[in-house]
Order: sequence, then structure tokens, then C-alpha cells
Amino acid sequence: MKRHKYIFVIGGVMSGVGKGVASASIGNILQSRGFKVNPIKIDPYLNVDAGTMNPIEHGEVFVLSSGLECDQDMGNYERFLDIELLPENYMTNGMVFKTVIDRERNLGYGGKCVEPVFHISEEILNRIKQSVKKSGADVTIVEIGGTVGEYQNAIFIEAARSMKLKHQSDVIFVLVSYLPIPGTLGEMKTKPTQNAVRTLNSYGVHPDIIIARGAKLLDKKRKDKIADFVSIPNKHIISAPDVESIYEVPLNFEKDGLSAIIQKRLRLRSKNSSDLGAWKKMVERRKTPEGVVRIGMIGKYFKTGDFVLSDVYISIIEALKHASHRLNRELILDWLDSHEYEGSSSALGKISSYDGILVPGGFGGRGVKGKLRAIQYTREHAIPYFGICYGMQLALIEYARNVLKLKAAHTTEVDKKNPYPVIDIMPEQVEYMKTNNYGGTMRLGSYPTLLKKGTIAYKSYSTAEEGRWSAPQDMSTDNLVIRERHRHRYEVNPAYVKKFEDAGIIFSGVSPDRILMEIMELPREVHPFFIGTQYHPEFTSSPLHPHPIFLEFIRASIERQSQKKAS
Repeated sequence: MKRHKYIFVIGGVMSGVGKGVASASIGNILQSRGFKVNPIKIDPYLNVDAGTMNPIEHGEVFVLSSGLECDQDMGNYERFLDIELLPENYMTNGMVFKTVIDRERNLGYGGKCVEPVFHISEEILNRIKQSVKKSGADVTIVEIGGTVGEYQNAIFIEAARSMKLKHQSDVIFVLVSYLPIPGTLGEMKTKPTQNAVRTLNSYGVHPDIIIARGAKLLDKKRKDKIADFVSIPNKHIISAPDVESIYEVPLNFEKDGLSAIIQKRLRLRSKNSSDLGAWKKMVERRKTPEGVVRIGMIGKYFKTGDFVLSDVYISIIEALKHASHRLNRELILDWLDSHEYEGSSSALGKISSYDGILVPGGFGGRGVKGKLRAIQYTREHAIPYFGICYGMQLALIEYARNVLKLKAAHTTEVDKKNPYPVIDIMPEQVEYMKTNNYGGTMRLGSYPTLLKKGTIAYKSYSTAEEGRWSAPQDMSTDNLVIRERHRHRYEVNPAYVKKFEDAGIIFSGVSPDRILMEIMELPREVHPFFIGTQYHPEFTSSPLHPHPIFLEFIRASIERQSQKKAS
């Protein structure tokens, strides 16, 4: 019987060190050798899922096809491995504790004293094994969130330790640690990593491999120093310097022979030599662009203190990069605060300097006035516009106000008593909202959409890779059927659909029952590219397979750039 292999990835020194990218890259290089990889993310939060977490504090909420709201690292896994993950690939402290407590309340433990060790750690291992069983993989990579030394993730490390005890040669530990270069010293320091290893040792765990993150390449002297002080072979310390693109990381890992080291430690027989050809071509294409494309993203979840938190929209950023680099352009992305457009006409005029404008998803009324003014400007000045989720809804509100002349038109999310609720809450969510039960109440996960022939949306998907986005053709329709992921409570109000269509809006994507409007657009003869999607296309884009709508948006933006130069 084939023995399953496990790699536990733990962080050292500080958070944000890149465990997610490191885990995804390890999966990528093992996948390139023919192994089937199963990545799992463990979050130490007591939230049952990531859906109620503040994006400014936690970053993007990534949605799986199943509808599970989870950590943004799950997006990295899907992008690097080009796979669709199951809900069993994600867990939080909240999920685990809730399951154990619910079982105890139902006498599931037969009156025993329920304790973190053994019962919580047992539930963690049960969840890992369930994921392994469903995946049918050769290797499972388990990223434990947080930093070693924190009490929040200690129980997960304990569970990993107990697995190592039972399956010695089938389990290895990878520590992703940070080596700072203090500005006043100008020297890379190894002591924080040494201390991180000692802290990990206090849990009864010793790392087999250290991934040494830092601003610069780790030199031999410091490799030797770490090896001597923490008792790890020199070649098991992998240098991971800052790179221009995260997609270079798997290639850097292979330069240090990481996949071969892992195979030897886990006694994995090679299925084939490393095949990273397509990945290398993609990375090289990014380094030799034919020009730039400048996109402005108008949002409100950008600031955390004096810093810009780009992780809030990480999947959109990556999807824009995927499309731009496929079209041989370097992406120049500017963060535009919607508040700047609330009263300043001069600020609006600056929008013309961009090749395209994107308004992403969001919630609430803050910043809406500025977004509406910016959307009106892009529509009236023929600037390519892409609205995602709330960005589509706001485009319709702007159109209702300025074309349909319904001046008070709005979404009931912001104005519950407005006379023209062109965007309204889904009926099945009303009861949840009345009781302030917000967790997991949205329309979540993958749903089918029927595309209308002769539209921008239809053209985009029909020329994409066959089968990648299309749904099973089990519906009695000649239209193209696609599947995309959703995360929202509000929809286009069916009572206003005909009014919009009579005024020139094309609903090029609808639900199979034709009640829900999934894609809106203006015809090419009216606007070069003005489109909105109720779903989140960014969740299904990858560097080797850019999303078709993003590709079409970047094409239109490049065309605008060419026209501006010609004039």
C-alpha cells in the first residue's frame, strides 16, 4: 500500500514572511516531478471561516468553488498548482473547536474529560486525513498559520508532532524564517532564525529544511552559521531572497535542489525529471514586456494606518498581471481612493491618464459617491471600465441615475428607503439580516451562467481554453454555459431589468432561470469596453491560464493606449 507523505510548513521570526507562497512553490516543484499534491491551510483564528474577517486586517477573503470563505493563501495554492481545492483543504481553530464542543454537548465523548490534547489535536489530524482521502494525492503540504512561539497555533504544531511520532519517515517539517538586515548594520543577521528553531525545538519539533527569507541572497557564511547552530545540513537551508514576481520562487527553489532534498527525506521515488518548461516560459515572458499598460483601481480598502494594504485585492492584482503579461505588457497599477472624486472635478480629469479603470467588490456606503462619479466619467469618456461585484452594481446605479434619469436610484444596502432600488437584497437573506446573522449568509461559491451570443462576454469565453470555465452542457439551451464563483448578498432588481435593456444595457450573462443578472455590458459601438460581472472572475485566473474577461479588459486598455498615441 502506498504510504502518504506530509510536509508541515511553519513560520519563524515574523508574520507575512511568505509561508503561503513557499508552500505553493513546494507544491509546484513536486507537481513538476509528477506527484499529485494536496495543499492544506490552517488558520489559528477562532473565526469559523474567513468570511467575517476585516479585509484591512486580514487581507482578501478567497472563495472556493464549494462556497467556503477562506484565507488568501488558498488562492496562491490554486494559482500555483492550477487545481480546484475542496473545503477539506482549509481549517481554522474556530472550525476545530466548534466541532469538538458540539460533539461534547451531544455526549459524543461518552462523558470523558475533553481536553486540547488529545481531543483537539485528534480532530485536527482527522481533518487532515479526511482531506488526504478525498484528494487521492501523493503528498500533503500543511501550512500552519502564524509564527512559532504564538499560543494560537501551538495545538496545530502539537498535532503535527504527534503525526511525526507515528509516521517518522513520512513527515518532514519546513521552517520559513526571516533574516533581517538592520539598516544601521547593513549585515544579514541569523540570530532571530536560530532562536525560532530553538522555540520550535521546545515543542518537540526540529525542522528538516529551513527556507531563509530575506531581502538578499543568503551567502555561504550565513548558511554555514545557521547549519552549525541549529544542526541542519548546509544544503537543507534554502535561500529565498526577494524577487520581482512570486512566480519566480519555484524556479529559485529548484536552483537549490529543493525537490530532490524533499524526495530524499520522504523516500519518494521520482516519477519524472523536473518539468517546469511552461512555468519558465511564463516567468521569462514577464521579464521582457513590449510596453506597459496603466490601470487605475478605485477602491476603499487600501489604507491600514500610513500603509497601503494591497492584499485586500490580491486575486484581482494577480489576475491583472496574468492578463497583462500574457499580452506582453508590464502592469502599472495605481491605487485610487474613491473619496478623492467626491467633490473634485480636477481629480476626475486625471482618470483620462489611465488606459483602463477597475472598480472591485466591497461592502457599505463609504466611498460610493466618489466611485459613482468616477464610473460616470469612464463611461462618458470611453475609458475601458471593468466592474466586479459591487463594481457592476455601482455601474448600473450610475446608469440608472444619469441615463434612465432615476436620480435617487441606489442599492438598498446603502439606502433602504430609496424610491428606485435597482439593486436589492436577495429575498432568502432578509431573515438572516433581521437577526444580524451575517456569517455564511451570502450567495457563495460556483454557479452557472448563460452567455448571450454576439456579446463581449460571449466572445471572451468562447475563445478561452475549451472546458476550463464552461459548465456541463446539461441545460436545454444553445447559449454558452460557464461557471464562476460568487460572494454577495445583493442582486440586480428584476423589476428594473427591462428598463435597463430599453436604455441600452445588455445583460450578456444570466442565471439558468434568467432571474439573476450575472454580466452587464454596453455594446462595442457605444463604448469600447464597459462591462461588469456580479461574480468574481479573479478567483479562477492563474498565471498559465489568464481569465478571459481580464484578457479582454487589458486588450481594450492597450487599444485605448494605441489610439491616444496615434492622436
